[in-house]
Amino acid sequence: MNLANLKPAATENLKQAWLRVSELLPTSADLSAVRRNPRQDLIAGLTVAIVALPLALAFGVASGLGAQAGLATAVVAGIIAAVFGGSNFQVSGPTGAMTVVLVPVVHEFGVTGVLMVGSMAGLVLMAMAFARLGRYVRYLPVSVIEGFTAGIAVVIALQQVPAALGIEDVSGDKVWAMAADAVRQFVANPHPAPLIVALGVAALMLGGTKWRPGVPFSLIGVALVTVLAQVFDLGLAPLGHLPASLPAPSLGFVDLGAIGGLVTPALAIAALAALESLLCATVADSMTVNEQHDPDRELFGQGLANVVVPLFGGVPATAAIARTAVNVRAGANSRLAAVTHSVVLLVVIFSAAGLVSKIPLAALAGVLFATCVRMVEAGSILTLMHATRADAVIVALTFTVTVAVDLVTAVGVGMGVAIILALRSVAQSARLEQVPLEAGDHTSEEHALLNEHIIAYRLDGPLFFAAAHRLLLELPDIADVKVVILRMSRVTTMDATGAQVLGDAIKKLEHRGVIVILSGIAAGHDEVLNSLGVAESLRSEGLIMPDTPTAIAHARRLLAPPVGIVEGL
Repeated sequence: MNLANLKPAATENLKQAWLRVSELLPTSADLSAVRRNPRQDLIAGLTVAIVALPLALAFGVASGLGAQAGLATAVVAGIIAAVFGGSNFQVSGPTGAMTVVLVPVVHEFGVTGVLMVGSMAGLVLMAMAFARLGRYVRYLPVSVIEGFTAGIAVVIALQQVPAALGIEDVSGDKVWAMAADAVRQFVANPHPAPLIVALGVAALMLGGTKWRPGVPFSLIGVALVTVLAQVFDLGLAPLGHLPASLPAPSLGFVDLGAIGGLVTPALAIAALAALESLLCATVADSMTVNEQHDPDRELFGQGLANVVVPLFGGVPATAAIARTAVNVRAGANSRLAAVTHSVVLLVVIFSAAGLVSKIPLAALAGVLFATCVRMVEAGSILTLMHATRADAVIVALTFTVTVAVDLVTAVGVGMGVAIILALRSVAQSARLEQVPLEAGDHTSEEHALLNEHIIAYRLDGPLFFAAAHRLLLELPDIADVKVVILRMSRVTTMDATGAQVLGDAIKKLEHRGVIVILSGIAAGHDEVLNSLGVAESLRSEGLIMPDTPTAIAHARRLLAPPVGIVEGL
């Protein structure tokens, strides 16, 4: 080892690492944006906080860690993701999609497991940011996104059925089984007040939003039900005790023995957080003018937020599309609006914890029922279902697996089927054509070749593992043909399988006594053939030609009778 060269190399690596870190940190442009119109940002932040309060409480309860966990997440993640994220308008906190992934973790690992898995997911997100993976989320098929979004909405709604029916103890290992058990208990001993409250709050939110979109009907509904429950003693189960402050940061949840079992949930949460946050940032960009988020910085901000949030007892967080949309519509100009939203929620924790603790669980169930209805874009789903058969299959399959099994499996299945169908479509685009008929491509000459026992085929499209066998098996059992020219100039891509299958087809033709000539091989494809040793015999015999006219001329020379025989005739 040359020690003299080690230090400069190490210094260069450190320099590159620091440059990458600096790309992910806040910039002077962020501070300039904050100074642009702080009053409007403060108003927008207050507006978002009013909308976010009942959602933070509801998602905290739905996650299994309680309303205080939802508030802690909205406060801590809201500030950190706003400062370090890649969008000026994102509002982060607990979301419905995340609760769907967290519920099984709570059941298997308890509160400690949720806190640990959140920090692990945060580290994964930060690693994704350093690896510049943010740009690749855009390649996720919209059919998969719509399918699992609709599935998530159904799962969240099913999770709220026990609270909406006033049933506390339910059995079942899946949400649909727990909802069915709650319905069974309700039918056996009905108590209509919780159901009326839940449906009433949901109806107020959905109907009121259409009437006056800017009015926070979720907060109005929850406040109204809370007052009525206190005045008339409706027998509704309340949230219960809430601490009047955020818990002090703690590392007490770390349990190295549980890390192995949490790797898979952590990866799933990181993937979901990345997907939801980057999609949300894209939506925010589309609602504004001259705004473009930084996907890698967004991953870094969300990752840092998720590393810190568990220290305060919060659940994994991500950007929230509904809250971000409210932020944009309220006139936000910078990250100050999202920070303001978190500060307002923090003030609520310190000043109104006792009042918040009296909110009925059924009212929060109604908030989530309405949120589920808003999550499902019926028009988009119907459009996809009628677009292509492949999109319809992917939407239906992803939705079904999300509801029946879990979100992680659903995304895996949806992506797997989408990839298979995409490969099938690409493979079917590959063609093997005898004698092309377009003008200017030596058509008349190639037709004349048939009388000379020469035939030309054009390979058109991708020659890869999904297409090669089907494509080259189309070569017919050639009779009364002495030379086959395979025209390769229009092969768009070639992998090892395609090259190997091509080699097998050449050997079969040679075994029949047919001479094979390749023409127009692209430089990149030639490297694949060389590395696998395909067509070595053709190369050694000079049967690989730069273009089709040269290949035709060479084929005629090969079939021409020897000069002596011609003279003897």
